[in-house]
Amino acid sequence: MHLLNNIVVKTLPLVPRTLVRKFANRYIAGDNINDAINVVKKLNDRGIMATIDFLGEDVINREDAIRAKEECLKILDNIDANKLKANESLKLTSLGLKIDYDFCLANLTDIVAHAESLKQFIRIDMEDSTCTTDTINIYREIRNKFNNVGIVIQSYLRRSMNDVLELVKIRTNFRLCKGIYSEPEEIAFKSRTEIQENFVRLLRTMLENGCYVGIATHDEYLVEQAYSIISQLKLQKNQYEFQMLLGVREGLRDSILNDGHRLRVYVPYGTHWYEYSLRRFKENPEIAGYVVKNIFNSGKS
Repeated sequence: MHLLNNIVVKTLPLVPRTLVRKFANRYIAGDNINDAINVVKKLNDRGIMATIDFLGEDVINREDAIRAKEECLKILDNIDANKLKANESLKLTSLGLKIDYDFCLANLTDIVAHAESLKQFIRIDMEDSTCTTDTINIYREIRNKFNNVGIVIQSYLRRSMNDVLELVKIRTNFRLCKGIYSEPEEIAFKSRTEIQENFVRLLRTMLENGCYVGIATHDEYLVEQAYSIISQLKLQKNQYEFQMLLGVREGLRDSILNDGHRLRVYVPYGTHWYEYSLRRFKENPEIAGYVVKNIFNSGKS
């Protein structure tokens, strides 16, 4: 299956955009905020929460960063107006992190302040390792002023335990995921087993220190390990949640829901769907396999 997934990924750049869109439609809401709202409403009707993300990162000019900020503010207004069970995720490079640190911080401050006024929550996504230190530093600065903000930790990074041991001191709200960016071996674990083992260690550390955690995984082994830790620590349902991507492993998603756990689905949207799709499939070929399988299964029904 691993070989098939990689073959799918390598051939995607040769495939017409219309066909790639078929792949992308499984886990991208659409081009605009209204598409995302419609998807979130359907998820909410099934008892599933959502996190909405406007696609776009690595902006190279201030005008694009300002436009991204305005879109983020629009997301918050739409969540409020439609009374959605949703929060917002964002990437700091879309707000100008690689242009100017203080400029990015100012943009983020405007967004988090507006979210606070609407009693909403902002999740700061983690990007590649060149952004990790700045992302954590900006999170710390924002947390000095606001409590309605959380961050993402990636279990494949070797530094993550040290980061977590510092962040639990301020009762950080975490999303824990494996990580998808291509990193050198000196920075990231490479074997599946090492990444899984570090994920479990990090999750236990976060939960034992009283932190709320979004357990973001499509890995059944990690779901089982999370269940075990939750049971051992006798956690209440409001002390954690599971998180998954839109359109990926829906059977596992439904199983987690049926087991009585809170679950949130990541709902991205935007016109940069093509670039995002190619990058996401390349970074995580397993997702390409899930999507292809779902497309063929849908055709049989």
